[in-house]
Amino acid sequence: MDDLTMVREWGTGTAPNGPSDQARAAARARLQTAMDEESRSVATRGRELSRRLVFRAGLAGMTAAAVGVAVVVARGDEDEDTPRLSTVSATEVLRRAAERSRAQGSDLPVPRNDQYFYTKTYIRRTPLKGGKTRTWTDESWMSVDGSKPSLREEYGKVHHDPPLGEHEVRWPPTVYSKLQKMPTDPDKLLEQFKIGQKGSPEADRNAFFEGCMLMMGPRVMPPGLQAAAFEALSKLPRIRLDYDDVDVVGRSAVGVSYPELDWTFLFDRRTYDYLGLRTKGSVPKKVGKDDWVQTGWYWETRTLQDLQVVDRIGQHA
Repeated sequence: MDDLTMVREWGTGTAPNGPSDQARAAARARLQTAMDEESRSVATRGRELSRRLVFRAGLAGMTAAAVGVAVVVARGDEDEDTPRLSTVSATEVLRRAAERSRAQGSDLPVPRNDQYFYTKTYIRRTPLKGGKTRTWTDESWMSVDGSKPSLREEYGKVHHDPPLGEHEVRWPPTVYSKLQKMPTDPDKLLEQFKIGQKGSPEADRNAFFEGCMLMMGPRVMPPGLQAAAFEALSKLPRIRLDYDDVDVVGRSAVGVSYPELDWTFLFDRRTYDYLGLRTKGSVPKKVGKDDWVQTGWYWETRTLQDLQVVDRIGQHA
């Protein structure tokens, strides 16, 4: 699965900037079903889920389960390079990540629609109840606007994806001009993340999910958009720190998650650089003609090691 959500639009009322709020809400409701169907397909005959509605999450693809309450322990006195995170809240972590994003900026060019995103993604999967940890380093070339075929490597296997269909759109978008239309004011962006809903835990949970979708990439963010996303999510009242000390390609990470979602943002514990996402998943097992159970639970972390804008499949910038 390559790092995006594809949403099928019906009718002729599609907004020019992307799917309507109703379509996005409906897509989210169908997303879990699509993910489960894909897992069952891979487990049995290796079929790919129909591209009518594919959750192509290069950083996820997991079934839903709650994440535990989080606390981060302070460093020992012998390690002066590690920040004392016990005094930092999830809100503060996201705010510092926003500051870091603004300070870093981006050295990537604005992609043309006819170009490709080249990505190198590191994947680490660790069983919850013990067992062998597996790792992959996948390389992919994804058409910026979806009008060309893409080459996607997933868990070491190469897939050739056709162009998007007539009624398929990506959300969040990967086309730069569409990303530019998203607000960089954190309050306005948070309202967009909530898809018109207000004043409920469900709206906040949807907003956190939308933020995860935006950060999964690959895409080149306009100035201030990534920082605005982190600041917007920092305003959610139930966000929490993840207590696990996750290793992401040799870097110690602190996580920020939301109750009842299997999505955790990972940040460098020292610099607050955004590192990637961690998700919780399982292996489906058939127990009847049409019945399945989830077994073999694992944690999976993905981090984008390289992102470039290139002109053709196979090219490295």
